[in-house]
Amino acid sequence: MSEARLPRIGISIGDLNGIGMEIIIKTFSDPEVLSLCTPIVFGSTKVASFHRNAVDMRDFNFHIIQSPEEALEGKANLVNCWKEEVKIDFGQVSSEVGQYAAKSLEAACDAVEAKQVDAIVTAPINKESIQSSDFQFSGHTDYLESRFKSKATMFFLSSELRLGLATVHVPLARVTELISAELIIQKLKSIHQSLKMDFHLPKGRIAVLALNPHAGDQGLMGKEDQEIVLPAIEQAREDGIMAFGPYPADSFFGASSYKDFDAVLAMYHDQGLVAFKSLTFGEGVNYSAGLPIIRTSPDHGTAFDIAGQGTADPASFRSALFAAIDLVRSRAISAEITANPLKIKGKKK
Repeated sequence: MSEARLPRIGISIGDLNGIGMEIIIKTFSDPEVLSLCTPIVFGSTKVASFHRNAVDMRDFNFHIIQSPEEALEGKANLVNCWKEEVKIDFGQVSSEVGQYAAKSLEAACDAVEAKQVDAIVTAPINKESIQSSDFQFSGHTDYLESRFKSKATMFFLSSELRLGLATVHVPLARVTELISAELIIQKLKSIHQSLKMDFHLPKGRIAVLALNPHAGDQGLMGKEDQEIVLPAIEQAREDGIMAFGPYPADSFFGASSYKDFDAVLAMYHDQGLVAFKSLTFGEGVNYSAGLPIIRTSPDHGTAFDIAGQGTADPASFRSALFAAIDLVRSRAISAEITANPLKIKGKKK
């Protein structure tokens, strides 16, 4: 990213029957937000108009463009990715609507891959409606891992807590079979690298939560913490990662011990996210750490129950946008300070 321009942030609009377009419109109706970045929304003028009218924000207008290169600073830019009419039925699961969510996501990924945008922010999708022969993923993270051929760690960010997940959208009954020392080490390396490059914390302290109650209580409540989690932590420390634990999750959060660490690794979804969302709900950010591109999203879903009513709170989406802007700048600084100042020039013939 050139210092002469604002960060360009690509936006996928998510499920058209949800609150995605509403929170996008509300966010970019604030002129101060447009002074921080150049947003490029991948969607449709007809869809945007439908949502704008539904939530009574008729005074808001997108700057319509055909490609990201045409985006203007100070404007909420929208790339018209399709021209056909789409039937929008707020709050309903629709496979037709889901395919347009996939089109928007694909267009945003194309743009960040081509370096036409510096990062992407994804509005919420519905995991059922988006499924098709071309999209068979449990969510954004799985799709992005496949698209960019990298392992990602679901890393939740807030002013109080950074929290990664070892396992994500899997049944609780499968967690124990999926937890391995290799997986934990991979996640710790991903979080460590993100702390270093994205947050300038080269020796960031990472707390690892135990899988079992009371960290297994010396094997009485399961042996995984002694036989899998602890050896993984010890190996990570040998590799130069400041990992500690395993800590029983209840007392760890109950005593606010997370304040003593730069990040936390939870073993499964609800173990970490019950605490994270209790502390930060409405302002948390989901960041895909470990990818070669920057992607953030709000920490909530499509909110079908309030879609089209004009009552959706854009706070988490706005936080995701601000996080993306900060990450773009932070990575640029990291790239600059780690670049070799003495490039070896080839000999002239």
